[in-house]
Amino acid sequence: MINVALLGIIRRWHLRDQIPIRDIARRLDISRNTVRRYLRSETTEPSYAERRSVSGLDKYSVQLSGWLKAEMTKPRKQRHDLKQIHEDLKELGYAGSYDRVAAFARQWKAGQTEWVNSASKRTPPTLKLHGA
Repeated sequence: MINVALLGIIRRWHLRDQIPIRDIARRLDISRNTVRRYLRSETTEPSYAERRSVSGLDKYSVQLSGWLKAEMTKPRKQRHDLKQIHEDLKELGYAGSYDRVAAFARQWKAGQTEWVNSASKRTPPTLKLHGA
């Protein structure tokens, strides 16, 4: 993982101040190979792993996904809205906010439409047999 502050120091010393790699390595107490790797790297911004925090909704995600899937099959007038689904989750013990449920539903719906779109791209056209 590249330390951006260290990367800035190394590049400044080498490119602007014309300090040799050996002197930079000695001043920073790191190996010359590390200095070379930092100079060769194309990265200027740090790359961090995606943060994944535990949500209170995680315990109910399977239940909520099932409810959302069931609601999608119902006629539009008979569907429960997200506020009612949030109330149903609260009865099961969920203590989180409505906003988290709505965000989950948005993400779930986006995943469903993406899945349907990708499935339709993979489905080969059906062949019609003459005389059948």
